[in-house]
Amino acid sequence: MSQSNSTPEVSALGRLARNGYDFFKRVPELPAAYLHPWRRESRRRLGHLKDSHKGERCFIVGNGPSLKNTDLSRLKNAFAIGMNRVFLASEELGFTPSCLVCVNDLVVEQSVPEFNALQMPKFFSWRASKWLQMDDWMHFIYTTYTTPKFSTDVRNRVWEGATVTNVCLQLAYHMGFTEVILIGVDHSFATKGKPNTTVQSEGDDPNHFSAAYFGKGFRWQLPDLETSEMGYRMARQAYEKAGRRVLDATIGGKLDIFEKVNYDSLFG
Repeated sequence: MSQSNSTPEVSALGRLARNGYDFFKRVPELPAAYLHPWRRESRRRLGHLKDSHKGERCFIVGNGPSLKNTDLSRLKNAFAIGMNRVFLASEELGFTPSCLVCVNDLVVEQSVPEFNALQMPKFFSWRASKWLQMDDWMHFIYTTYTTPKFSTDVRNRVWEGATVTNVCLQLAYHMGFTEVILIGVDHSFATKGKPNTTVQSEGDDPNHFSAAYFGKGFRWQLPDLETSEMGYRMARQAYEKAGRRVLDATIGGKLDIFEKVNYDSLFG
């Protein structure tokens, strides 16, 4: 009996110790994350965005293969949050999002010219300031890999939750959206392997809407679906607690955290 009772305590103590260690590892980066001129300006801009879309609906557009089977023309007048290398959809699918979010270092490092050239609201991890410039469209967000939480105010620390989609969900909440709809979030990858392992593509990309997304020679990290699901559950709880909701309209998607809805039914 005493053995079973001690397990949760040990687990809780382990998490506490790990979170404390992670915090002390982050201490050296905290001054710049809050006081650097680029971050101070970013926090000011993010403050203006707080609840700026209260009561509205938005779409979070993933980059899965299902996007090719999704009628993106329906989003012409909708607020759509794109992510990572979604700029490839402009030519291939005739789609341009309202803004872009990216927090993966490898994606940033290998897409610098494209990201710097984008003239739309864009949100990048503070780490990306090593490669990207501050401009009129930029918002640098202080994101971390560890210490899970769902942030309702992205001016402060934001947990990445193993996927940029989780950062998008926190950004959408910050902006006040009442209803958030996921599309293109297939939650399924043809390429298998140990989560978070860095690999290099040997040919066309089978995991995204474009063969050139992570094309030959591109370095990327294998997905951590388990951790991303932890983040999704936290997002669902936060939205529901606030009387908001997240719907999943991905065609053929494998994610089962959010309520499913038929994409075409969303448009009158």
